[in-house]
Amino acid sequence: MVRWAEADELSGLVSVELAADRLFEQVGIVFPPGTTMIEEVDDPGAVLVEGEPPAGFALVGWVDGNLHLDQLAVHPESMRQGIGGRLVTAVIEHARAAGAPAVTLTTYRDVPWNAPWYARHGFSVLPEAEWGPELRGLVEHERELGIEVAPRVVMHR
Repeated sequence: MVRWAEADELSGLVSVELAADRLFEQVGIVFPPGTTMIEEVDDPGAVLVEGEPPAGFALVGWVDGNLHLDQLAVHPESMRQGIGGRLVTAVIEHARAAGAPAVTLTTYRDVPWNAPWYARHGFSVLPEAEWGPELRGLVEHERELGIEVAPRVVMHR
């Protein structure tokens, strides 16, 4: 069951994110050293989780008036059980309840469990001409962090 994270669960999500990130090595993507996204979160109200302890999480924020999926991670041992899909559905439902016009995200274009997976969940590529100023800044920030080691796209639903 998807629910909002408890404050004391945030530190345990670091291992979920790190394990999920290691999967990218299979497709030749190695992330630069630094903190995980979840380590920089201090508000459990921005994190949806599933499992006891959580096997997956979705980190959300607001970008240009849309709900933005900053990070979706499922521990590899718990993949292919629908956790990611349930988390994305919960993000979409939260956006709708909060009155957001759309959900946006940035992801790798050619990684099977990234853009193609989101496309199966109703997301489509958002052309750069339609990016708002905050989204544009976020993409620039990702480039500065060095995570654009393979082609990335912005998607929305």
